Amino acid sequence: MKLLVLRFSSIGDIVLTSPVLRCVKQQVRGAEVHVATKAAFTDLVRFSPHVDKVHELNDDLNELITRLKAERFDAVIDLHHNLRTARIKRALGVPATSFPKLNIEKWLLVNLKVDRMPRQHIVDRYLTTVQHLGVKNDQQGLELFIPDVRRVPISTLPAPHQAGYTVLAIGAAHATKRLPQHRLIELARLIEGPVVLIGGKEDGPVARAITSAIGGRVYDATGKYDILGSASLIREARAVIAHDSGAMHIAAAFNRRVVSIWGNTLPLFGMGPYLPQHPERAIISEVTGLSCRPCSKIGHNSCPKGHFHCMEKQDLRRIAELAGK
Repeated sequence: MKLLVLRFSSIGDIVLTSPVLRCVKQQVRGAEVHVATKAAFTDLVRFSPHVDKVHELNDDLNELITRLKAERFDAVIDLHHNLRTARIKRALGVPATSFPKLNIEKWLLVNLKVDRMPRQHIVDRYLTTVQHLGVKNDQQGLELFIPDVRRVPISTLPAPHQAGYTVLAIGAAHATKRLPQHRLIELARLIEGPVVLIGGKEDGPVARAITSAIGGRVYDATGKYDILGSASLIREARAVIAHDSGAMHIAAAFNRRVVSIWGNTLPLFGMGPYLPQHPERAIISEVTGLSCRPCSKIGHNSCPKGHFHCMEKQDLRRIAELAGK
């Protein structure tokens, strides 16, 4: 059976599809698994032993559709479920299943604070798309495969960091998912031992501010490595502190102890750190009791209320202590 899995973005969401890819490949006899994703994220699935072929989405969806038609798939597994994937499914004209996005339930929670969310992780929602094939969750968790040549050698880090470090992943897609700069500096001060800062080039100014305030105990890796390079640093960390971000899911893929910091979003949306074999390593830090939270299912450029209590009131000492256990 030749299957096409659709998930275009982003880092964390694609890592969260890894149980589907593995379970389908291992449980469906003769399955040939293809994945279509954005070109920027192909490395997240390219090296998986459970993926037979990756199809890159660039700017031209029609061109991708033409290539996909030539493959003659038997079925489509839609783990993105948007207008673009709807076009692909129509064009291919083969049986397709799509995961439940729960947009109504999320709207109710964000706008009316009415909780109708199922107590189900998104991994299990993804897996509903293949249950008709007899596929079941193997409870092995997330995966991310990094070739040796793409790993950052620990020997290239400063000498104190080579003996062990904590990753502080300072990035997230939206400002209301991130601790503000002054709180990140405070948190970095509280973390014991060497710290490696992970993030993209856009996080560079904040990383430099942290490094300037803390000194040589902090190694700034923001913008220095590609996705897999940064992931390899997460893999080797003693523990990871991250926002609701791709770094959190990468940490879970490597079974790292991860303290995840939640601002305007909620783990209740089903996107918390997924470590079914080691749930004790998945730690949530959130400010409970705020009537304004969640204010979005995704995020904002700034706090709609202006006070940003969901991040300003985070217990940073507890976060640092939990990461150090």
